[in-house]
Amino acid sequence: MEVILLRDVDKVGLRGEVVNVARGYARNFLLPRKLAETATPARAAEVRKLEEKRSKHEAKSFEDAQQVAERLGEVELRFDVKAGPTGSLFGSVTPTNIADTLWDDHKIRVDRRKIQIDSIKRIGRFQIPIELFQDVTAEVRTLVVPEGGELPPEEELEAMEAAEQAAAQVEEPKEELDLDALDAAAAAQDPQLSSADELQPTAADVAAELPDDDFDRAADAEPSEHAEHP
Repeated sequence: MEVILLRDVDKVGLRGEVVNVARGYARNFLLPRKLAETATPARAAEVRKLEEKRSKHEAKSFEDAQQVAERLGEVELRFDVKAGPTGSLFGSVTPTNIADTLWDDHKIRVDRRKIQIDSIKRIGRFQIPIELFQDVTAEVRTLVVPEGGELPPEEELEAMEAAEQAAAQVEEPKEELDLDALDAAAAAQDPQLSSADELQPTAADVAAELPDDDFDRAADAEPSEHAEHP
């Protein structure tokens, strides 16, 4: 089914995109967590129109891209975020956050899908590569700073990350979310239509059925409504 993402979701898409996902994954994960909304035809058309409007401001030629790259070289982005004592964020800085800030603060439009990073989940200093056009890539200096404070020196940042990794090794490993497994589980719960449009039983229905032999014995044991009564 088609949904509109309300937030960037790793391995699925970026906020505002219309994506096609398994119905069970949408129903059991994306929609309850308000990560997406159902893509009605009207809303999907509205989102696609907005994306087309945005794309008009992006570089359309090699020369345009070079000019944008020069401007990006002078930019430094700063995100003040909530973070824990080891530098891990309570949330993340996503490609959409970076694209929105470039536009809102500097009126530079870039394609969010060409920002070549995953979500940032730690405080620190980053060089964010952005593909602007074929053979034209720029890097944007980006600071992810703990809310109400400043970034510590690089050596301290490295020590904080090392301490967090060491602590994680002694904890019981947590099973990662397996999107393929979620899709398979959802598919097993949904009725399937055969080529003849006949509703097929789910795996749970099949498991609950009696084997043929048991069914026959149960049927034989029932008194016939035509049997004579003494």
